[in-house]
Amino acid sequence: MALRVTPGMMHGNLMRNVTHNLNRMENQQNMLSTGRKLNKPSDDPVGITYSLRYRSELSMNEQYEKNVTTAKAQLEHTDSVLGQLNDIVQRAQELVTQALNDTNPQTALDAIAIEVDQLYEQAVMIGNDSMNGKFLFNGQMTNVKPYDIAVADTQDTDTEKTLITLSAGISVPLNVTGGEVFGISAETDNLFKVLKDIKNALTPTSNKTDLAAAYAKLNSRFDKVLNIRSEIGARTNRVDLIDTRLQDLTLNLNSLQGETEDADMAETIMKFTQEQSVYQASLSTGAKIIQPSLIDFLR
Repeated sequence: MALRVTPGMMHGNLMRNVTHNLNRMENQQNMLSTGRKLNKPSDDPVGITYSLRYRSELSMNEQYEKNVTTAKAQLEHTDSVLGQLNDIVQRAQELVTQALNDTNPQTALDAIAIEVDQLYEQAVMIGNDSMNGKFLFNGQMTNVKPYDIAVADTQDTDTEKTLITLSAGISVPLNVTGGEVFGISAETDNLFKVLKDIKNALTPTSNKTDLAAAYAKLNSRFDKVLNIRSEIGARTNRVDLIDTRLQDLTLNLNSLQGETEDADMAETIMKFTQEQSVYQASLSTGAKIIQPSLIDFLR
């Protein structure tokens, strides 16, 4: 039996086809206006999975970059402070070398003792140095002042390191402890203890043997301070390398994300023009199909 095609069926098919063509044109128009080919999950279910993954990795990289900035700032500040401490120890070495000269009168030794006392106070001040309200040399107890000027040679700081994550599975210690830099209270070359010994060895009742022994301990501490500065420099170099890697990774992820999400504008313009022509042609054809009226059928 032949199927009878009614005007209602023709009009229904026409409207579906016109709507379909309009949707296709609108899709290309959305790509042009947003510059993206992924505007909703249904545009590309597989692509949206990759897109979300890239966005997640970019977000993590952004936080890692912030951590790198923090690490660089603290390591550079620590190196600067250790440089100041290095100058203090070198000045103490010069003064002791001068004091060991047998030609010095007691008045000269007294003047040296006064300056050594000032160096001691400056060393304690450096030991209590802070950055952003956090003490540098007290391990993880960054809210506790590590040294008291009266008894600094008997005090020990926290020995734990403050770690910061700079990449997946990669953490770098930010700090060095006071024990590493100035020495723990039990060490004979504890800087505060050595400076006190030097001052005491400059009194009239002391002898050059005590001063020479203190000088040897001062040299020992000087070498350790240099080693700590070298370690800080090595950490800084590592952070720089990690920073370069993160920047390269961010560029790669942005490129991959762009390939997944961004529309090819030249291709999109061409497709939009094509879909626009198809839509206009469907409207023109549809106008001819639905043109007949009831009067036309009664003629």
